[in-house]
Amino acid sequence: MQPDIEQLKRTLKREKADYVPLVELGIHPEIKAKFLGRPIQTLDDDVEFWFKAGYDYIKLQPQADFNPTKVGLEDKLTYNEDGTISRKWASHGGGVITNFADFEKYQLPKSADFDYTNFEKVRESLPEGMGVIGQYGDIFTMAWELMGFENFSLALFMNPELVDALMQKIGDLVFSMFEYFAQSDAVDILWYSDDIAFTEGLLLSPETLRQFFFPWLKKIGDLAKAHNKPFIYHTDGVLWEVFDDIIDCGVDAIHPIEPKAMEIAEVKARVGDKLALLGHVDVDLLSRGTPDEVRQKVLQNIKEAGYNGGYCIGSGNSVPEYVRFENYMAMLETAAELRRSSGH
Repeated sequence: MQPDIEQLKRTLKREKADYVPLVELGIHPEIKAKFLGRPIQTLDDDVEFWFKAGYDYIKLQPQADFNPTKVGLEDKLTYNEDGTISRKWASHGGGVITNFADFEKYQLPKSADFDYTNFEKVRESLPEGMGVIGQYGDIFTMAWELMGFENFSLALFMNPELVDALMQKIGDLVFSMFEYFAQSDAVDILWYSDDIAFTEGLLLSPETLRQFFFPWLKKIGDLAKAHNKPFIYHTDGVLWEVFDDIIDCGVDAIHPIEPKAMEIAEVKARVGDKLALLGHVDVDLLSRGTPDEVRQKVLQNIKEAGYNGGYCIGSGNSVPEYVRFENYMAMLETAAELRRSSGH
């Protein structure tokens, strides 16, 4: 099927497109390799995967090194296809930055260190109609991982200047990436990811998020709006207390509507006029369910959230290597069948 990035952009703006698009934040290299029948080794290989799997885009990140091994992680790391660490554990207690002296010593990259080569090359490889999503994130997450969550939480009250300084430093670096995305002719859509919640509630109070986090999300949202590019935000968890804040930051679409946290029909009823909804096919279902159960869930999601547009088919987080491949294929095939039946 011919990709059509304009259909995805229409959906993200809550318009009714000609078909329901597919969207994922991350797909493990082993899943991609199984789909193509060979490993993903080049940018052209990656383009071929996203194209043949039925996506209207390829998602790219700049190459960046924030020194993840200094965040209290194990020495043996596994990586996702975009260079991010897979299933990492950061320190809950004290991290590597506990005071201003630690902060001054820690070697963060410079914006000039980020490598955008793939963005500059990708248009040569894209099939007609296919677009690019520029993605990065984790201003909040990187800050608390560097400090350790307990230490970070205490510092919010005892040393807020340190939290602010660290988030300012990380935020400026990440924001520089989104300035590149916004200004680049190669990039169609901006996607920021940063978990602020889990299945039982927010990681911090709404007031604290409004002080330290949402100003950054709004800066990126204002940038996207100024360049007329749709803006997706990813966070897991239950978000009822801060949906208005997310909307006020200029977010067009929310991902992934984590199934154990919120029901997509309720999200649609409460904020579906202001946010497109992406995902909501539980990773647990993709891992332990059957292809028919996956198909039924996709159809249910479309019925509950996509009846007037503004919904994209996808997982409730990402596609790790341990999902049943036939279940992932069932999700793709259901999307393809629905698209064919619509005449597109």
